[in-house]
Amino acid sequence: MLAAFATAAGGPRPLDNLTVGAREVPTPSRGEVRLRTRAASLNRHDLWTLAGVGTPASFPWTLGCDVAGTVDAYGPETPERLPLGSSVVAHSVITCGVCAACLGPDETSCRKFAMLSEGSWEGTFAEYCVVPAINLFALPADLSFEDAACLPTSFLTAYRMLFSKAQLRPGDTVLIQGASGGLATAAEALALAGGMRVIVTSRDPAKLAAALERGVHHAVGAGKEAVGEVMTLTAGTGVDAVIESVGEATWATSLRVLRRGGTVVVAGATAGADPPADLRRVFWRQLRVIGSTMGTWDEFAGLLNTVRATGLRPLIEQTYQLADARAAFERLESGQVTGKLVLISG
Repeated sequence: MLAAFATAAGGPRPLDNLTVGAREVPTPSRGEVRLRTRAASLNRHDLWTLAGVGTPASFPWTLGCDVAGTVDAYGPETPERLPLGSSVVAHSVITCGVCAACLGPDETSCRKFAMLSEGSWEGTFAEYCVVPAINLFALPADLSFEDAACLPTSFLTAYRMLFSKAQLRPGDTVLIQGASGGLATAAEALALAGGMRVIVTSRDPAKLAAALERGVHHAVGAGKEAVGEVMTLTAGTGVDAVIESVGEATWATSLRVLRRGGTVVVAGATAGADPPADLRRVFWRQLRVIGSTMGTWDEFAGLLNTVRATGLRPLIEQTYQLADARAAFERLESGQVTGKLVLISG
């Protein structure tokens, strides 16, 4: 089968570790299911793997966290959650299923937490892939494979940040740091569907204009002036929450634009992980700083229900054939992507 896989990790040019070529079709074990991949979206996680963050146990190693496709075969003694040939999307989170965290309300605290393409699980950038059978969800009838493949990482992360962590409600105001990437555009779409007032930031005027065309309420330039603009837009009160995945470049702004008692939810640090903490502001204004990673099985079910109910769809910048995966990786590495990039197969 054709696959996009890592042959090594690290080094000065991580993309040199990427190969697109032939690999053996995987065989599902007990509790597993093999999918015929139809679409799989790229995430920065895939670049991190090539760069040596969370190095695979062995090489070659198929990349990819997200997948939508059809059920091809179940492993031995594995109940059929959905019939063979069913159109499905897979939850990307892998947990042990038996620890206290897994048996409680939030299995993402499992000590064996992983994602597809991590640990013992190879990824989804292949014509066939294997996932836990429990992770299968039926594809909503009016949702394309390409759209569904964008949901398990970017959209699930945004859903958890907005609704579970920040606990935002219709009428609340949220600032999303960034106006173009997969997570930012997912948070934007979900927040608008949830009836929130949405403000986004970017250093690129064209990206701000595009966000306004997509329906956000306000778009402000990132940088020193952002605090004043956001405070003016909120009549000096500040926003209820900030969706933060940039890090050092935007952290000071994120803290300064929050209302008293507001929440900043952090799911990444692409521009640096060690900004000044500004603890006086945190305790004096009683701010909440909350970390967030991916989401639970129940949250993914909730996300799919939201997609069904609202009709929202991911912003996909471009689709590529699996054979052209390197071009997709080069585009992702450029940092200029608006929305998601998707590999299609079959």
